[in-house]
Amino acid sequence: MRYAKTIGEDMHDFTWHKPFIGGILLAGILLSSGCGDTAAPRRDLPQVTYMEVKAESYPVQTELSGRTSPYTVSDVRPQVSGIIKKRLFTEGADVKEGQVLYLIDPSLYQAAFDNAKANLMKAEANVAAARLLAERYRTVVKVNAVSKQEYDNAVASYGQAKADVAAAQAALETARINLEYTKVTSPVSGRIGRSSVTEGALVTQNQPDAMATVQQLNPIYVDVTQANTDRLRLRAAFQNRLLRPDQMDAVKATLKLEDGSPYSRMVPKIDKATGKPALDANGAPVLEAAPVEGVVEFRDITVDPSTGVRAIRIRFDNPDEVLLPNMYVRAVLTEGVNDNAIFIPQKSVVRDNRGRAVVQVLTTNSTLPAGVFNPQPRVVTLDQARGNEWLVTSGLASGDKVLVEGLPQVQIAIAAKIPVHGVSVSGGAGTPPAGTSDAKPAENAK
Repeated sequence: MRYAKTIGEDMHDFTWHKPFIGGILLAGILLSSGCGDTAAPRRDLPQVTYMEVKAESYPVQTELSGRTSPYTVSDVRPQVSGIIKKRLFTEGADVKEGQVLYLIDPSLYQAAFDNAKANLMKAEANVAAARLLAERYRTVVKVNAVSKQEYDNAVASYGQAKADVAAAQAALETARINLEYTKVTSPVSGRIGRSSVTEGALVTQNQPDAMATVQQLNPIYVDVTQANTDRLRLRAAFQNRLLRPDQMDAVKATLKLEDGSPYSRMVPKIDKATGKPALDANGAPVLEAAPVEGVVEFRDITVDPSTGVRAIRIRFDNPDEVLLPNMYVRAVLTEGVNDNAIFIPQKSVVRDNRGRAVVQVLTTNSTLPAGVFNPQPRVVTLDQARGNEWLVTSGLASGDKVLVEGLPQVQIAIAAKIPVHGVSVSGGAGTPPAGTSDAKPAENAK
């Protein structure tokens, strides 16, 4: 008896609600399996493709969303009141720490400085006279030329004159500082924004509105949030040695920009053969894009009670100022390395009626010939996706044979209580070997 069957069909291509076709296939298999020697590999058995899973080393990454923030932000405010006489910077330009940004009319403060200087000179003159009088009385009081009280008064006057000099010096220093404050300088180096005041505007000491804002953009911070449940999951993975414990403090981070492109920088390409920078035909260095790695500055120890997340701050170099404040980005953190990572094609996974992830594992025993397997469903735990593959954290071991294509044939074989003929995948996961996409008719041995 001959019957036709197809292999290489996955669960998306097979229509289970066509009982007529299913009945014919099942009847054909049952009839063919009832004749001949079933111990030998049969071409009339349902044919499927499988892959043998292998453990590999894989970095465990977490992708978190967040926004950029300046490394340093400083509002420029006046320390003294007055009229703006001149603005000495270009809006949007880079400024240096201590660079003069505004000039406030210094007339009143110059006068106060001159007055304090004159008061100091007067106090210094008084202290000279008081000192001479005290010295003279110290000599004559010994022969009772002056009374003891007059000598004491002279000494006290000398001390008061010296105190007046100190007070005058402090007043002069205050006047000098206020005069210097008429030159409004940049408190930090960075990029200055627009000016909120113009020449001729009146500014007051300690006013709430900033005259301008200076932001340092290199380096720059990226503030992201992480769910506390993810933190607990990673902690359990380290404790159970699913990840390398020595990677906990060596967290690396990269960025994805708003358009999905990686945050990278052009660097000289290294020739793998020589280990030196590669050169083009003109002798110029060949450049290539390399991802910029950030450093995790800190992880907040407080969990937000309303959202269940905690803040993480990452520092990135930003010499070209590609990153601007308040940009939306996604940070990819490499939390550790899984040395026993197992990946399977996503199309190998189905969900049962309880929502669990299930794969078909092909097993063999001593009664089955080579290439013939018994399919068995197995519940697995999935973690993250890598392209069109799932990372399996439990349920599979290295060496297991996982069904890739042929789920309808497996269902028919299970219903008929017969094994399947398995063909190993070649050329990568999910790619059936050439010439095995369709099964040829096989004749039963009577």
